[in-house]
Amino acid sequence: MFDVLIVGAGPVGLTAAVVLTQRGRRVLVVDDQAAGANTSRAAVVHSRTLELLAPYGVTPDLVSRGVHTPVFTIRDRDSVLLTVPFGNLPTPYPYTLMISQADTEALLLKRLQNLGGQVRRPAEVTAVTHHTDGVIATCADGGQIHAHYLLGADGLRSTVRQGAGIGFSGSTYAESFVLADVRLSGGMPADEVVLYFSPAGLVVVAPLPDNRHRIVATVDVAPAEPDVPFVQRLLDERGPQARPAIVEQVVWGSRFRVHHRIADAFRADRVLLAGDAAHVHSPAGGQGMNLGIEDAVAAGEVLDRVLGGEPTALLDDYAAARHRTAERVITMAGRLTDVATLPRHRRPFRNAALRLAGTVPAVRRAAALRLSGLDRR
Repeated sequence: MFDVLIVGAGPVGLTAAVVLTQRGRRVLVVDDQAAGANTSRAAVVHSRTLELLAPYGVTPDLVSRGVHTPVFTIRDRDSVLLTVPFGNLPTPYPYTLMISQADTEALLLKRLQNLGGQVRRPAEVTAVTHHTDGVIATCADGGQIHAHYLLGADGLRSTVRQGAGIGFSGSTYAESFVLADVRLSGGMPADEVVLYFSPAGLVVVAPLPDNRHRIVATVDVAPAEPDVPFVQRLLDERGPQARPAIVEQVVWGSRFRVHHRIADAFRADRVLLAGDAAHVHSPAGGQGMNLGIEDAVAAGEVLDRVLGGEPTALLDDYAAARHRTAERVITMAGRLTDVATLPRHRRPFRNAALRLAGTVPAVRRAAALRLSGLDRR
C-alpha cells in the first residue's frame, strides 16, 4: 500500500512526488500519457517557485537550463508604457526564468528517479473509492492501486475532481489565444519579456533556451497550427516597428481558450487537488504552473505531516489556504487579461494610466513582487 498516489505526471504531480519521496514516503505517480510533455506550453518559472523547489534539489538544474529575464516590459509598439524590474527583489533568484515545460518536467522526473521514485505510464485512473484507512484507485485495465491518500494533479478535465463530486465553477473568455515557439531575427531583446499593446490587440514575446522565443497573442479565431505567415502578421501588426522581428521558423504552435475556474473545494476526505485540477485561469502574468507547483509543495509537506501522525485537520487548512490563494491569483490574472483586451476606444486611456503608474518606483516594485510570487511568501 502506497502512502500517496498522485494522478498526473506534469510539473505539479512530479513536484509533489519529489517532496514526498525526499521525505521518505512511499509514493506512486500514474499518468494516462505514454510519455511526458514534449512541447513548451507553460514556459515561465517565477522567483517564488524557484525558492520553493530549492530544498528539494531541483532549482540548480532549472536555473542552469533556463533563460534569466530580469525585466518585464509593457510597450505600445516601440513606446515603453511600464517597466517592471526584478533585479532588486529580495530573493536569490531576481528574475523570471524562461524554460520549456518539457525541460521542467524532465528535470523534475530526473530528480524523482534519483530519489528512487517511480512513474507508471500509461495508467488511466477511472474511479476512486474510499475505505477505512485509504483509497482504492481503479485503472482502465481493471487494476487497482491502494494508498492512504490521493492527490489529483490531472488537469482541467480532472477525473479525480469529477469522481470526488467537486464542482468547478467559473467561465470562459470569448477570445482565442495562440501560442507559438519560433526562431526570430531582428530587434527582440534576449533577456526581457515584452507585452506589446497595439490597436490590433496584444502579443507577448519572451526568450526561451536554444535561441527560441515564445509568442502569445489574443485573436478572434486562432488556427490549430499557426504557421510562419500567421505569426509574422501578428508581429507586424502588434510588435516592434523601428526594428521589426522576423519569424524564421515556427518550431511548435497551438491554440486554446482561456477558462477562469476554481474547484469548489480542494479536499474530499482522503483526496486532495492541486494545479489545474483545482484552478485554471488566464496566462496573463504567467502564474498557472507556478501556482500549481506551490500547491504541490504545500500538499506534499502537509501529507507528510499527517502521515507522520499529526491531525488530519491540517488537510482542511491546506484546502482552505490554497483556495484563498487561487482566488487572489485568478482575480489578478483576470484583471491583467481585461486590461490587455480592452475595447479599442478605451486603449489610449489605459496606455496613459500605465505610463503614469510607471513613473512611480513603489508601483514598479509592487508589480514585481506580485508577478514573482514573492508577495505570497
